[in-house]
Amino acid sequence: MALYKLILAYDGTDFSGFQRQGKTRTVQGVVEDVLLELGWQEKAILFAGRTDAGVHASGQVASFRLIWQHSSADLVSALNARLPDDVSVVALEETEAEFHPRYDASSRCYHYTLYHQATRHPLRDRFAWRIWPELDGTLLNKAASVFVGRHDFSAFGRAMKKDHSTVREIFHSQWHKEPAGWRYEIEANAFLYHMVRRLVFVQVSYAKGALSVEELLAGLNSQARIKPGLASARGLVLAEVRYDGKTSQVTEDEEN
Repeated sequence: MALYKLILAYDGTDFSGFQRQGKTRTVQGVVEDVLLELGWQEKAILFAGRTDAGVHASGQVASFRLIWQHSSADLVSALNARLPDDVSVVALEETEAEFHPRYDASSRCYHYTLYHQATRHPLRDRFAWRIWPELDGTLLNKAASVFVGRHDFSAFGRAMKKDHSTVREIFHSQWHKEPAGWRYEIEANAFLYHMVRRLVFVQVSYAKGALSVEELLAGLNSQARIKPGLASARGLVLAEVRYDGKTSQVTEDEEN
């Protein structure tokens, strides 16, 4: 029986998140149902991190054990032939027996997309948050730079379990110009519940003039309460989970 590591892409619009939740449609549930058709006998797949309802992924990582007599390429084909149109296996390989997609991750990378348009656009709305009038990218990046480093992010998210640490380390936080708006890229060792969407919301609020940089710093340095709100789930994508051969010091699940 081999241990397989796979990378999943999915459109989260019609899912109630990644993790299995009773009878509601989830990415984990869909993938496990397909694996059962191929003779899989475990209770649950392992995965790098939960994504919330409506959040997408291009680089979610999961693992499972399976007796499979054919090639890895054949397994990818067998899975994708059975998976619905909004989920796909983009890569798969056999991996070492002790690999754990969550505990072994060194960092997670999320992308968030904004688009600028006076009226809503049904096609863009599926994968981006509409903001009007246009935001100044210089202001967005001024706010983004504040969060780089190791901080207590309790003003921007919460731990999934009571009394767990809210300290996280952000390695990269930057906005990039897109043809229709902006794309935010953030990489950290791990994230708190709703942390990325909260960070996007406060940065947009700052760029709109609704928050000051002093308020952002107060939230970061003294955990002061900041204007409540979350960016729309539809603009968020789990882009990549990175592994450097070392076990991450933060092993708690996140949900964004």
